[in-house]
Amino acid sequence: MPAQTGSTVLEKLGNNNVASGNAIRGSRVGAGPMGEAERGDTAPRFRISYWCANGHETKPSFAEDTQVEAPEVWDCPRCGFPAGQDRDKPPSPPRTEPYKTHLAYVKERRSDADGAAILEEALAKLRGT
Repeated sequence: MPAQTGSTVLEKLGNNNVASGNAIRGSRVGAGPMGEAERGDTAPRFRISYWCANGHETKPSFAEDTQVEAPEVWDCPRCGFPAGQDRDKPPSPPRTEPYKTHLAYVKERRSDADGAAILEEALAKLRGT
């Protein structure tokens, strides 16, 4: 059976509103080529190199005419480690603490003697004594 085009399938289904083949798809009202003439000139920019502990280099750009200075530390987009402007001494990666369970947090707040006293109190309430 030969392959059918979408318009013949729609016509067989009784749909007479078939779009013409020369329509521009994926566009919206007002869409068009945007150039500097419509948007205005771009602000003058400068780039600063940042290096992370893994040796990745990142070069974000910043506007020249702002009173805000570029940050000393920038997050590396490849590994997420902090990156600094000194290639030889990048910032050290943050130390990640292992996941603590609820029991670990409770043991930080209470001693074993406190836990035993609370357990005895709860058991006494359950027994009704």
